[in-house]
Amino acid sequence: MAETPETPHHSDDVQHHLREVQAALARHRVVEDLVHRQESPKHDLVENLVHRQHLAELATKLDKLHPADIAYILEALPLDDRMAVWDLVKAERDGEILLEVSDAVRESLIETMDQAELVAAAEQLDADELADLAPDLPKQVMEDVYLGLDAEAREQLRAAMSYPDDSVGALMDFDMVTVREDVSLEVVLRYLRRFDDLPDHTDLLFVIDRKERLRGVLPVNRLLISDPEVIVSEVMLTEHLTLEPADSADEAAMAFERYDLVSAPVVDSHHRLLGRLKVASVLDFVRESSEAELLGQAGLKEEEDIFAPIVDSVKNRWRWLAINLVTAFIASRVIGAFEGSIQQLVALAALMPIVAGIGGNSGNQTITMIVRAIAMGQVAVEHGKRLFRKEIGVALFNGIVWGGLLGLIAFVLYRDPKLALVLTAAMTLNLLLAAVMGVLIPITMLRFGKDPAIGSSVLITAVTDSGGFLIFLGLATLILL
Repeated sequence: MAETPETPHHSDDVQHHLREVQAALARHRVVEDLVHRQESPKHDLVENLVHRQHLAELATKLDKLHPADIAYILEALPLDDRMAVWDLVKAERDGEILLEVSDAVRESLIETMDQAELVAAAEQLDADELADLAPDLPKQVMEDVYLGLDAEAREQLRAAMSYPDDSVGALMDFDMVTVREDVSLEVVLRYLRRFDDLPDHTDLLFVIDRKERLRGVLPVNRLLISDPEVIVSEVMLTEHLTLEPADSADEAAMAFERYDLVSAPVVDSHHRLLGRLKVASVLDFVRESSEAELLGQAGLKEEEDIFAPIVDSVKNRWRWLAINLVTAFIASRVIGAFEGSIQQLVALAALMPIVAGIGGNSGNQTITMIVRAIAMGQVAVEHGKRLFRKEIGVALFNGIVWGGLLGLIAFVLYRDPKLALVLTAAMTLNLLLAAVMGVLIPITMLRFGKDPAIGSSVLITAVTDSGGFLIFLGLATLILL
């Protein structure tokens, strides 16, 4: 297949394009350095010609890439190289590329653009796309863009920006095809042929009346295989999924997965058609939510540009590192309180990390399962008691089985039955603590309206470490010493 501009590529191809761009930048720097070393009357002319040749080749390469591929390349380049590549991108493609890059990289690109460039980039976007970009644009830029929109686009932009980020309204698209129910399929086909290109993911045509109320949907496959003389009302579907702008984006995503949807209409309380939700928007939302959850579990406030300045990275990471420092200090003080016991029985120092480590692993398993179930809408606050009973049962079983096995190994190594008993008991108790906290932490955060994923792994590890040391060393002091 011939490669055309903006053709999507396989992931291996994208990696190949990235290496090509990196190699071109490297060649440019090498040649530039060689020219600088030579003293010649024509030095400036040679340097200028070489510079222009390499940049022209790179610009031609970039023109053939899809915006998402260029975004990937920009994210994978250090700041200096990123800005060099960004300057080579055609101005009319700035807007669509800004939409594709991560928030952190987008910020670094916007900082290099003046107001006129930002206005020009934003004016290339549809209302729903502009709403996605708006939070990162300066206020004056948005005002200039808003004044340049027609009345319909202004209303669409205002509507898109009025809904929370996790709602259907924030994700809906206004670019769709509508038809009337009293016309024939032949008329619909002639109408579609007038389009230069149909909107992305057009699997449904939306049937509306004169008051813009949704009457049904006409699947494109039905349109193509039905008799052209048939009226739309005879083949359209009246039983179909409809969404409202205030609906949860998470619930909409689950509906798209459950029913294998490509698009779905979005209506207001009077059943007037407002827009549609596309599977592409749903996938973007799911990906961003998953990334935010992973970052939150690691204690990161937001997505970080891997090549960001040191100060920006420090600001993003310090909060949970500070919490980790406090919890690590508490754990060290727990160990310090039993320093005499450890000196009398050195085996305690070798065994206590096992108790803490297994407890932390078990707690993380519990939290991961519950946070996932919460995200899927399968768990609510009222399920807390049932989850406690279930996880405590699992912890007891694992404590007896694996704690007993660990106790047996300790007995073989140290020939001390009391030490084996202490190890088994400590393992079981710490697994019970991990089970309780593994349920309590996400359920409590859910009750108070917080994201259960944020910092949960950090908290459970802190509890099981300190708790494991305290339980094991406390039991050892009471029973063995």
